[in-house]
Amino acid sequence: MNINEIAELAGVSRATVSRYLNDGYVSEEKRAAIRKVIEDTGYRPSQQARNLRSKVTKLVGVIIPEIESGSVSQMVSGISEVLSVKGYQLLLADTRNNTRAELKYLRIFEKNQVDGIIFMGTMLSREHLYLMEEVEVPIVVTAQEIRQYSCVFQDDYHAAYDAAKMLTKKGRHIAYIGEPAKDKAAGKARKSGFLDAMADAGIRMDRSCMYETELCMQGGYEKAAKIWKTHPEVDSLFCATDSLAVGALRYFHEHDIQVPQQVQIVAFGDTEIGSAVSPAISSVHFYHKTMGQEAARMLVEILESGDDLKKHLKMGYQIVKKESLR
Repeated sequence: MNINEIAELAGVSRATVSRYLNDGYVSEEKRAAIRKVIEDTGYRPSQQARNLRSKVTKLVGVIIPEIESGSVSQMVSGISEVLSVKGYQLLLADTRNNTRAELKYLRIFEKNQVDGIIFMGTMLSREHLYLMEEVEVPIVVTAQEIRQYSCVFQDDYHAAYDAAKMLTKKGRHIAYIGEPAKDKAAGKARKSGFLDAMADAGIRMDRSCMYETELCMQGGYEKAAKIWKTHPEVDSLFCATDSLAVGALRYFHEHDIQVPQQVQIVAFGDTEIGSAVSPAISSVHFYHKTMGQEAARMLVEILESGDDLKKHLKMGYQIVKKESLR
């Protein structure tokens, strides 16, 4: 009999059994289930099993996709603000949008025995989920909705729907520049919201007016060039981020395409650069710092209560209308 078998019989994860053996955070219901299995089987944990996770470090690992991102830095600020008050220190891991690096840092944090992990996920694959299940400290996910873990996430679908709907008020030939759907939030959800808004407005999208690219200004510039070379009739542009919109705007300036008179733009992020360009980009505002604060509060609640809870919090949004909309 080993920890994996105890976990299967009790209907819990291996990590939960390990936490139980070391007096970690486990809900009373799961604690009772594990206790019953141990009593029924006569299982005696080894000292090695008991020592897997017994030290409180007051350290929290935070895995982020890109420190230069304005939204990420705001979330980190919110996380730090809450955790520092509670006496925790942050270990920050910047993955540079590399999913292999995300897996690496999950392993590193587990080996270095942080008390918990806040994971800003971009794409959670089966490999991610398998490794996260093996991690024996609580994990809170931000920016992605995931059933198995406590998480704080944005309402990307409805924000995209509402932003796209604004374009349809004074536009009929609408183009789209977004991120590949491997990113569930910025990619898949925003694209779905956009397409549903078009369908509800009776606009049939031409797939040659829809492009996916990396979320950078150069990507926006290049895709805007492709769209307008083949579809000069386009009068509106939806961009999944402000950086894409700023890149597209540069192309328009270079080719004397007037914004918003000839083409109007809406994007996501409500960033400083989106406000600094002329005309300023109309954009969806998400409350990134608040999201970081809420994620940190979730993690602290888990650590302090000892309850293996699963909470899901969907954040609100605001569409900030600026000069790029007609």
